Amino acid sequence: MKKLVIAAGTGFLGQVIVNHFRDKFEEIVILTRGKSEIKNTIKYVNWNAKTLSGWENELENADILINLAGKSVDCRYTDKNMKEILSSRIDSTSILNKAVLQCKNPPKHWLNSSTSTIYRNSEDKQMTEENGEIGNDFSMNVAKSWEKALFQIETPKTLKTALRTSIVLGKNGGAFIPLKRLAQFGLGGKQGNGNQFISWIHEKDFARAIEFIIEKEMIGVVNVVSPKPIQNEYFMSELRKVLKIPIGIPTPKAILKIGAKIIGTEPELVLKSRNVIPKRLQEIGFEFKFDTLDKTFKNLSS
Repeated sequence: MKKLVIAAGTGFLGQVIVNHFRDKFEEIVILTRGKSEIKNTIKYVNWNAKTLSGWENELENADILINLAGKSVDCRYTDKNMKEILSSRIDSTSILNKAVLQCKNPPKHWLNSSTSTIYRNSEDKQMTEENGEIGNDFSMNVAKSWEKALFQIETPKTLKTALRTSIVLGKNGGAFIPLKRLAQFGLGGKQGNGNQFISWIHEKDFARAIEFIIEKEMIGVVNVVSPKPIQNEYFMSELRKVLKIPIGIPTPKAILKIGAKIIGTEPELVLKSRNVIPKRLQEIGFEFKFDTLDKTFKNLSS
C-alpha cells in the first residue's frame, strides 16, 4: 500500500506499528505535537489534535489512518487528569472525523484506539465483542464515549474499526519493563488477591493483528488481546520463572493503594480483572505467534 498516517505515533505503540509497517508502505506520516520534519524517511507533521491547521491535507489519498491519541491513564484520577483523559480522546477522534469528511479521496480504512477496559471487572466470564458486558465507571464511560465519537459520524468512503486493546508487552516499552523491574526488586508476587485476570498481547502480535484487520477489512469493534487471559498470581509467577527469580513478595491491596498514590497512578490499573478474548480475530483465522505468556516472556527477556 502507498500511504499510512498515524495520529500520535511517536509513543511506544506508534513505534511498534512503524517498525512493523516500515517496508509495507511507500510513505508513513506521523501526526505529532512536536515539530514538522522528515526523519529516517518518515514524515512528521505538527497537529494539536483539536483543530484543523493544515495537517488534514495528509489524509488525502491515504490508504490507512491509525489514531493512537489520548492522554495516558497511568496517572492519578484527579478532576483535571480525568477531564484530560476524556477530552484528549474525544477531541482527537472528532477532529479526525471532520478531516476525513473534508477529504476528496479520504483514507480507505481508519483504525482508532479503544480499550479492553470497556468491559466490566470480571473473574467469572470471558468477554467477547458479542457478549461482553460493558460496565459503568470512569474508565468504562471514557471508552464508551470514545467509541461513540468514532462511530456516530458516518464516513461513507472510510471503513472504521475500534481497537479494544489490552496491555501490550514490548521489549522497549509498555507494561513489561516496570513489571520486570518489580520482579527484580523481589516484589514480583501476586498483587491484591491475585485472582484478577490480565488480558495482554505481545507487541509483534499487536502489529500483526492490525495488519490482519486491514487485510480482512474488519470493521466495528475488535478485541486486540491474546487468546489466554491469565490470573495475576500466575502471570507474576511466569514472569519470575523466566527471569529465574525464585521469590516474589506479594503486594496486598492496602499497600498497592499507598504505593499507587506515591508513584502517581491508580490501583485500578493493577487490580481490575480484564478477562477478554479475541473472538472475532480467531473466528476469521488470525494466528497468534505468541499465544502463551511463557513464549512471550522468553522472547521479551532474551
